[in-house]
Amino acid sequence: MLALELDVLLSAIATQHRMENRAEADATAHALLTTQVPQALTSRLPCPLDDEIRAVLATSDHPLARALLAAQGRMPWGTNPVKGTPGVSSTIFSVATLMGPEGPVPSPDFRMGFFFQRPDTYYPLHNHDADETYVILAGSAIWTAGSDTRERGPGDIIHHPSLMPHAFRTGPEGIVAMWRWSGDINTRSYAFLLDPQISVA
Repeated sequence: MLALELDVLLSAIATQHRMENRAEADATAHALLTTQVPQALTSRLPCPLDDEIRAVLATSDHPLARALLAAQGRMPWGTNPVKGTPGVSSTIFSVATLMGPEGPVPSPDFRMGFFFQRPDTYYPLHNHDADETYVILAGSAIWTAGSDTRERGPGDIIHHPSLMPHAFRTGPEGIVAMWRWSGDINTRSYAFLLDPQISVA
């Protein structure tokens, strides 16, 4: 059953990417559907935040949220793929990386996966060389992208050009989002910035 659920999830991810009308999104969708998915995406023990991730996904009727919830047992939830995030506690978030140079779906040009952040928490201002796109699947957050700060919820698409400062404060449900890096996808440039909100986080 999980193999079918994974196929449905990958198809839903590709459909969502194609809705963006960005060349990098179309290329990611193509890579997802034409690259053999490794056996690494098999059933696994739940991550420590599994119950919370499932709970927020269950509040959403976004098609990709439903597909992710059905395939949750295969998702490689863990820590940020960036080596060390000293500006934020690893207990408030989890990242499932599906595509990238290190896999599990190999790609030299893109990184892509899912992001969960716990309710009523703050991920501080940061930036990186990669262009980044988020799609909110479930929950909500007050989202800062450059000079724009507003509440974001399911279906919202947020694009961060290279080096744009961004941060997010979650609401009472937390948040699950899909993310993608393109362009210069090195992780060494990931940096936390001076953040006027950090004193109230």
